[in-house]
Amino acid sequence: MSAIRESIDISRSPEDVFAYMTDPRHLPEWQNSAVSARPLDGAPLHVGSKIAVTRRLGKRRFPMTMEVKELDPPHSWRLRGVDGPVRGDVRATVESLGGGTRSRLTLDLDFEGHGIGRVIAPLVVKPYARKEMPRNEEKLKHLLEH
Repeated sequence: MSAIRESIDISRSPEDVFAYMTDPRHLPEWQNSAVSARPLDGAPLHVGSKIAVTRRLGKRRFPMTMEVKELDPPHSWRLRGVDGPVRGDVRATVESLGGGTRSRLTLDLDFEGHGIGRVIAPLVVKPYARKEMPRNEEKLKHLLEH
């Protein structure tokens, strides 16, 4: 079971939601803590792709690398952190609603702490992410619907 699970219905097709969500360049547009994100190999996203992400937590910036572990267009994908003291594990699924005119996006997020991250993850990162995630999904919904 994931640490955090959020779902939201979006008035866009699963293909549109999937395409937007799996383009790393869009991450800072809808996630408040994301400062930047870019693919490291320049190729279209595929299993094994790595993405450089910089996040802000308070006044500090944290660079990290995420790797695509699963990719099933337009239904699901999974990213896992491969470095840093706190490594995210994100699973996303997109369900078709309304004959394909709408989608239900479900995000499952968990964290794995390494070293000092074992303390930081449960005390700082998880509560911050739990608070931020619903706002991020509302921002995503607004961006995709307007």
